[in-house]
Amino acid sequence: MPNNTTYPATFTIGGDLTVNRLGYGAMRITGEGIWGPPADHDESIRVLKRAVELGVNFIDTADSYGPNVSEELIAEALRPYANGLVIATKGGLLRTGPNEWPIDASPKHLEEALNGSLKRLKVDQIDLYQLHRIDPNVPFEDTLKFLQKAQQDGRIKHIGLSEVSVADIKKAQEFVPIVSVQNMYSVENRKWEAELTYTREQNIAFIPWFPLGGGNADALKALDQLAAKHGVKPQQIALSWLLHHSPNILLIPGTSKVKHLEENMKTADIRLSAEDMQALDAIQPA
Repeated sequence: MPNNTTYPATFTIGGDLTVNRLGYGAMRITGEGIWGPPADHDESIRVLKRAVELGVNFIDTADSYGPNVSEELIAEALRPYANGLVIATKGGLLRTGPNEWPIDASPKHLEEALNGSLKRLKVDQIDLYQLHRIDPNVPFEDTLKFLQKAQQDGRIKHIGLSEVSVADIKKAQEFVPIVSVQNMYSVENRKWEAELTYTREQNIAFIPWFPLGGGNADALKALDQLAAKHGVKPQQIALSWLLHHSPNILLIPGTSKVKHLEENMKTADIRLSAEDMQALDAIQPA
């Protein structure tokens, strides 16, 4: 085996949006509980600007982050948008208070959410619009038909899903091309391994949320050992494992601090050996 494994630095979403696989998730630039404005508005603006300076050209947000706040900050900080900067947003959740996320994927709500995102981001078309959750109280077909129509109207370029099974993805593909799936996934939480495999086979981006996990003693031990070996932090090893693990994984670690952002971005410089990968692959998921 080679001493160091390599991985592709970019992934092309939907056949035409080539992005660096280490992106930025803009949830944390809002207030506590992902509610209201950030405690430090200027630092949030600096984080967004610095991310782009460091090579981020894929930013993930949602109308529910704030709500509205994250999208507004992105437009404030980054317009006019750099060529090739892909901004993905999501719809399908309501906000009734801090840390409260009721689902509403009805066509009526999604119409309001999509139009609001277009207005706040100050764009005519969303590069990647992701359904935040399937609504158990709304026929999935109704939600998909709305997304299909919005894409036909030109308000959405590409469509993605979040927290979905292979069966859900296949159902959605009957209506629209699916170019991304955003499910919880980390070195210690591989519940969605079948979905990762399916998306890889279909050339669909897989965007893990909560990529650092937490609480698995075996995982923490292995991460600490490799962090000491490479002279980095355990969180950076956890992110690097994901980049090495599958070429269709796009990372969107989030933070509200420039210092933490810069640490996350250094993950791209880490090269895990085959032995390193075996040690992490051997972790029994929680």
